[in-house]
Amino acid sequence: MVVPVQLVRATTGCPRRAGVPPNDSPRSSTRSARSRPREGAAARVVVVCGPSGAGKSRLCERLTQRHGWPIVRLDDFYLDGDDPRLPIGQLGIPDWDDPASWDLVGAVAVLAELVHTGSARLPVYDISASRRVGEHELQARPTDYVLAEGIFAAEAIAVLRQEGLLADAWCVCRDPRLTFWLRLARDLREHRKPPLTLWRRGLLLKRQEPEVIARQRRLGATPLTPRRAESRAEALARR
Repeated sequence: MVVPVQLVRATTGCPRRAGVPPNDSPRSSTRSARSRPREGAAARVVVVCGPSGAGKSRLCERLTQRHGWPIVRLDDFYLDGDDPRLPIGQLGIPDWDDPASWDLVGAVAVLAELVHTGSARLPVYDISASRRVGEHELQARPTDYVLAEGIFAAEAIAVLRQEGLLADAWCVCRDPRLTFWLRLARDLREHRKPPLTLWRRGLLLKRQEPEVIARQRRLGATPLTPRRAESRAEALARR
């Protein structure tokens, strides 16, 4: 059956964090199932985490082109920019790299619904506007692996494993210098924030990257380059 938000909270073994909305909050992305749970639904979620700019999105796009696996963009579960629960970082602006800026409960509930029913509605988040701007529906075949991609994806590993949904977890990473320049080029191209903010944030993220990788490893993700992650995906596809 679909995992309700109450069950997700109970299995975490700890109280709700700042940045995670209560069950009755309009910020939660939980949806009621629109179909009966599929028979034989099992561990189908592949967590794809890693530092910002490490190549997670491109990796997932290649896997989708090759296998047709659906992608759940977990960055779309950010809180809105004017949400009072947002943490403030060293730069005096909302700290979008703090897990408290993200809706863990809503993300896990949507992943569970997608695996169990084959369909779920997901939010659409505009990073440049720092808010959700819509929704879209995503479908998954019974044999699909669901790619759960985002910088906070590792936060969901423990609950997904406990609920029998986790197939694998990868922390995508590479040389921090390369990640810095690729991230900056992407963020400038997409006009994510003002250029000076992107430069200062990029330098801060470069310094923090080793600890980000270490934390995600502690949470259960295996550090892999994008190429090694692709090889691991091919092994999954052959099962």
